[in-house]
Amino acid sequence: MSTSIKTKDKTAEKVVLPGNHPSAEFTAEGLAQDFLWNMRFSLAKSGDRATERDCYKALAYAVRDRIVDRWMATQDAYRAAKVRRVYYLSLEFLIGRLLGNNVINLGLEQQCREAMDSLGLDWNRLRDYEMDAGLGNGGLGRLAACFMDSLATLDLPATGYGLRYDYGIFRQRIVNGEQREEPDNWLKYGYPWEIQRPEYACLVGFGGHVEHYTGRTGRDEWVWVPAQQVQAVPYDLPIVGYQGKTVSTLRLWSAKATNEFSLDEFNRGDYVEAVESKVLAENLTKVLYPNDSTTAGKELRLRQQYLFVAASVHDILRRFREEGHEWRHLPKYVFIQLNDTHPTLVIPELMRILVDVEGIAWDDAWTYVRACTGYTNHTVLPEALEKWPVPLMERVLPRHMQIIYEINARFLQQVATLFPGDIARLARMSLIDESGDKFVRMANLCLVGTSAVNGVAALHTEILKKTIFRDFYEIMPTHFSNKTNGITQRRWLLKANPRLASLITETIGDGWVTDLSQLAKLKAKVNDKAFLKRFAEIKRANKEILANTIFNTLGFQVSPDAIFDVQVKRLHEYKRQLLLVLYIIILFNRLIEKPDLDVYPRVFIFGAKAAPGYWVAKLIIRLIHGVASVVNTHPLVKGRIAVAFLPDYRVSLAGTEASGTGNMKLMLNGAITLGTLDGANVEIAQEVGKDNIVIFGLKTEEVAKLRPTYNSKAIYESNPEIKRALDMIRRNVFSLMAPGIFEPLLQNLLDYNDYYMLLKDLPDFIKAQDRVEALYRDQDAWNKASLMNVASAGKFSSDRTIQEYAKEIWHLDPFTVK
Repeated sequence: MSTSIKTKDKTAEKVVLPGNHPSAEFTAEGLAQDFLWNMRFSLAKSGDRATERDCYKALAYAVRDRIVDRWMATQDAYRAAKVRRVYYLSLEFLIGRLLGNNVINLGLEQQCREAMDSLGLDWNRLRDYEMDAGLGNGGLGRLAACFMDSLATLDLPATGYGLRYDYGIFRQRIVNGEQREEPDNWLKYGYPWEIQRPEYACLVGFGGHVEHYTGRTGRDEWVWVPAQQVQAVPYDLPIVGYQGKTVSTLRLWSAKATNEFSLDEFNRGDYVEAVESKVLAENLTKVLYPNDSTTAGKELRLRQQYLFVAASVHDILRRFREEGHEWRHLPKYVFIQLNDTHPTLVIPELMRILVDVEGIAWDDAWTYVRACTGYTNHTVLPEALEKWPVPLMERVLPRHMQIIYEINARFLQQVATLFPGDIARLARMSLIDESGDKFVRMANLCLVGTSAVNGVAALHTEILKKTIFRDFYEIMPTHFSNKTNGITQRRWLLKANPRLASLITETIGDGWVTDLSQLAKLKAKVNDKAFLKRFAEIKRANKEILANTIFNTLGFQVSPDAIFDVQVKRLHEYKRQLLLVLYIIILFNRLIEKPDLDVYPRVFIFGAKAAPGYWVAKLIIRLIHGVASVVNTHPLVKGRIAVAFLPDYRVSLAGTEASGTGNMKLMLNGAITLGTLDGANVEIAQEVGKDNIVIFGLKTEEVAKLRPTYNSKAIYESNPEIKRALDMIRRNVFSLMAPGIFEPLLQNLLDYNDYYMLLKDLPDFIKAQDRVEALYRDQDAWNKASLMNVASAGKFSSDRTIQEYAKEIWHLDPFTVK
């Protein structure tokens, strides 16, 4: 598709002369000139031959031009002042689209709109042309992206490290109700925000053997001799803080072969072998989370994690050496935050470099490593804690495995001294699980090898202390703290919901953009009918946009006046999407039995991806579509309830995404939470008040108490509505063309005793839905509750979370770049 670019006052003629690059002015005219300059000299296109992609890239380059000076100034100032920095290591950074976000943080949106208008182009269309960066999957990556935004906005010296995946996770396509995965080729046409830094590339080793020597002083020395090496090449992205004062760096590593092409093999006719090393090396950053259900997949995933860790540690220590510091000052200038257990190998890698390469005594090195690392835990499920088979570790990372054995031996000696004869405790706390096949427990290594461990919600942290990490908490209680997750209001309100953001700024000023607690001022408007009317009009306008998205995507219409019942998050059994599906079936049955039943129109909206190897989650997606095919076409319920599954859910779709912080994003935009009293919902309820949130189901302590005697079949037999719903699934009402396909779901609920206790919570969930409907029928009460959610969201800013990290764990001070 070609795009005709119209210019005024011969603007194009002003910028085509060689050497006459326009200055990066923060004006509409300057942006328009820079756009035309980049169109000609960066893309070699003239206006009448430019495609929409060319226009997007020219605009992105023009905006990037306005970032670069501030980016360089930030990094130069850090280097000159030798500041203490935090390094945030995460396998995911779900940054979404950067054009709109960068423009907002630079304060350039109006100028961009005017510049594009002067050229006959649509700013909104170009902004939305950008593909989401394929650097994450769900909440872990979105949290990391929010944190990077907050670190830059708060002027805290920080660098993020991750991997530059060629294909991200996958693009989701639905075929006959079934999830199909397609490559997410987000880099296909280049990425205008990244800058390659080949001068900082490094070699990363795998396999091989370890050689032992006795040094001149009689000290044992160890040398790892890898069998293979891969080159890690960095690509940098600018992370713009609000108002553009600080621009941090997100450095992403891409794997390249050290010898990409063998001319000898090619000339002999061995064409596949000629590029084999290139293919094997680049597989390491080909996709996010390779399927690890096979031995080869497990090894690829371990190699991927080590590439990420080794390259990042190399880069951190390179910077430390260049600034001329002594090793004993490593904790003074460096703090590495491990986002989940994926970067755990930082601990043995640092020990390897300090002990084997730098010759530092073990005890001193161990002190430095622990003092400059922290670990964030994201799960209370023991089965979700990462473990690696010992034989795989010994083969792929032989020296690291030796170091882990040494760490474990020294640690268990301390435990044995504190708890003599407690063999069971030693087995639980060991870094090696020896209950069957041997595994390395990565979470235990994090607990032993870092100076700080935090959960991400108050209740979550208490569960860690009392259950899965209880043994560790008893001997190191001061290492544990809570840092409740947060979201960046600049992405999830200022950018995602401009109408509401404008109303808030008009009412209380724009201070909320950097201090979300100021939203509390809106509580004074809860009885202001004129304000509530405008507030409700904005919410309805947004529902119209979502209704149009459903129509354009799925081909059927829904009413924006209906209740929108939204569940958008990564699909997992513990996320309990199946609970809502069972409720839909029960509601459908009620309407069939009593067509005149007074039920308020309701649209159930799902958005979720299931991991490619997680077949139960994929079955739930298929069941959602099976239910939708029946509900959406039945003449007795059509127009009263509808089910919509929006495929390929991502950051830029519908304003929020799969995340443990999803309720915070929805709350910030006026949604009312319907949920159990766990995770962040506990704190949301405390902030918003019990009348403005709908809680159902068992509490955490009740789940633990009930589990030994829980009997899901008894509930099935005693509750006619539940029994009928499950029997309909068994009778293939929702799978006529694939009979028996949902039998595994029924087995999980009945034969395997419903581990996530859906059937126990379902009756209370139905009652909670009745409360939601009653509240919605009273629009005045609903709007007040909705406004109270917005006004009470102040605590849940990632700015607050990062300030707590900086003060209590990182001991990091702001540094203002002049």
